[in-house]
Amino acid sequence: MNNTWKIYMLALVTFMVSTSEYVIAGILDKVAVSNDVSVSAAGQLITVFALANALGSPLVVMATTKMNQLKLLMLSLVLMVLGSTMTIIMPGFGFLIVSRVVLALGSGVFAIAAKTAAAKLAAPEKQAGAIGTIILGFSAAIIIGVPIGRLIATVYNWKMIFVGIGILSLLAILLIIRTIPATANETVVPLGRQLSHLKNPKILMGLGVTFFWQLGYGVMYSYIAPFLLTVTSMTGKEVSGALFAFGIATLIGSKFGGFMTDRIGNRRTLIGGLVLHVTALVLLSTIASSAWAAIPLLMLWSFSAWSSGPGMQYNLIRLAPEASGIMLSLYGSFIQLGIAAAAGMGGIAVKSLSVQAVSWLGAVSVAIAVVMAWFSLSPSIKTRAYEKAISR
Repeated sequence: MNNTWKIYMLALVTFMVSTSEYVIAGILDKVAVSNDVSVSAAGQLITVFALANALGSPLVVMATTKMNQLKLLMLSLVLMVLGSTMTIIMPGFGFLIVSRVVLALGSGVFAIAAKTAAAKLAAPEKQAGAIGTIILGFSAAIIIGVPIGRLIATVYNWKMIFVGIGILSLLAILLIIRTIPATANETVVPLGRQLSHLKNPKILMGLGVTFFWQLGYGVMYSYIAPFLLTVTSMTGKEVSGALFAFGIATLIGSKFGGFMTDRIGNRRTLIGGLVLHVTALVLLSTIASSAWAAIPLLMLWSFSAWSSGPGMQYNLIRLAPEASGIMLSLYGSFIQLGIAAAAGMGGIAVKSLSVQAVSWLGAVSVAIAVVMAWFSLSPSIKTRAYEKAISR
């Protein structure tokens, strides 16, 4: 198996792993009934997963800095098997929460290790594209994994989803052992020195770009269905079609973003995508009065938003190659924090103003990300203090 196919194999496993996160939203009602809790209480499983992923994944990566990528991939999949087993056999809502924490750690660490491994498997000039390929797994989990999960939960029992995830995780362990090389141990960089990269203002701003980009995307996405029903006057069937088109655009955008980063450079691709993101949100608020106008704009928004992910991650790896695992784990943490903040701020905006306000709030947030990206990717930023600290 050549390296290109190995990267696609990692993307396929990422699809399976990511489905364990996103599928809960699609079966929340069934999870609530089987555990005799309210839907709002069951919804806390999503919050618990996000927080465990955001806070726990970096800690696991930091604690395993001496592990090569093969061992880290295997560890993450063992956690997936353990979490799936707990979900299936442990009784009660309390144990279900614990299983979600274990699954969050497994999926979070796998995402970090898969992106790092893909970047190392790719040629230097194609690293951003390799990361974009891994991101396809996340997109596919939303578009394909959640509907399949809902179907399985309807025909059988929702726990059968995690039977499948557990079995596929075991098979993935065997496949990865046979295909992913155990990279030669490099000089182990002390954890303190790796964390000292956070003194680099470009890295701090890069993480800030991640947060405001995800906040701007998430605040709109969290309320996309009521937005389309209210602002564009779509019917329920039209909303379903619009969301399907949205999902297709995410797949194209994530792959296109990585491709263009490799072809024309990170700065132009990332800033261009963010500017297009702002434009799409503004147009959705102003001219999307019908399905014919809204669906193309929705696809433009999705395409531009997801095209930014590969560039942001590639930028962090480029700035701190010896701490790529920690950089990607911090990226994932800021994504999850952006999701949590988006849900809260969107709720306040909808309650205090209107559903239409979420698109304006999202546009402002992404505009902040544009400004930060401009400075983060500018060669004029002085990092002497950081360089002095790193050299010690």
